[in-house]
Amino acid sequence: MSRPAIILKLILGLLWVIIHLAISLFNLWSLLIYNLQCYLISSGLLRKYQYLHLDRLNYLAIVVDSKEAKNTVKIRQLLSWLSTMGVKHICLYDIEGVLKRSFEPFMNGSKDEKAREFLDIGASMNHSHYGYKNMVIDCLSGSDGKEGIAKAADLLCSTYFNGETHGNGKKEPKFTEADMASALKAVDCGGPEPDLLLMYGPARCHLGFPAWRLRYTEIMHMGPLKSMKYGAIVKALYNFSQKYQNYGKLLGFQL
Repeated sequence: MSRPAIILKLILGLLWVIIHLAISLFNLWSLLIYNLQCYLISSGLLRKYQYLHLDRLNYLAIVVDSKEAKNTVKIRQLLSWLSTMGVKHICLYDIEGVLKRSFEPFMNGSKDEKAREFLDIGASMNHSHYGYKNMVIDCLSGSDGKEGIAKAADLLCSTYFNGETHGNGKKEPKFTEADMASALKAVDCGGPEPDLLLMYGPARCHLGFPAWRLRYTEIMHMGPLKSMKYGAIVKALYNFSQKYQNYGKLLGFQL
C-alpha cells in the first residue's frame, strides 16, 4: 500500500473517531439534560409542570414490551403515578398478553385477597375491564389485533352468507368502516381510540397495538420501563396538553 493511501486511511479513521466521539458526547449531554429536567419536574421546581390540564386526555394507552411487562412492581408504580396525576381511563397492552395474565385472577371475579392486595385493584371487575382506585383499566394483547380483525371479518362474512344483511337477492358484499367497527365491537375487540399512547421498551413502535384504534393518537416513546421516571411522565402529559390536533375537514367536490 502506498504512503498516500495509508495517510488517507489514517485521516478517514481519525474523522470517524471524532464524529463518533462527538455523537456520543451529544447523546450523553442530552441524557444529562433530560435526567436533570425530570428531577426538577419531580421536585416541583418547574412551575409550569405543576398543573396538568388533562381535559383532552380521555383515554391513555400504555404499550409495554412483553419482557418488561413481567415487572409488576413497575406496572403498579406507573398506575399509581397516573392515578395521582388524574388520569381516569387507561389501556394496558403487551403483545404476548403478560399483563392480561397478571390480571387474570380478577377476570372471573376472583376473591383471592392476597392477589388483590398484590395488584392493589378494586373489587368491581369483569372480563378485561378493571377499576384501580379512581381509574378504569382495559387490558389488551396481540390477540386483540390481527386475530380481532380475522374474527370481525369472519362475523361479517357469515352474516352476509346467512342472508341477514342482504336478504335473498345477494349482491357483491360491500362492507363499510361502520360495519367493521360494529363487528369488532361484537367480537369484543372494539373500543375507544386513545388520545395518547406511551411506549415502554427498546423498540420505537406500537408492538401490534390495534392499528384501527390509532387514527388520531399521539404516540410518544418513553424508553425502558425499568428506567421510567415520574418527571418524564409529567412532561409527556404536559406536552400532549399543549399540542393542537387538526383532524382535517372533509371537502365535497362536484364534477
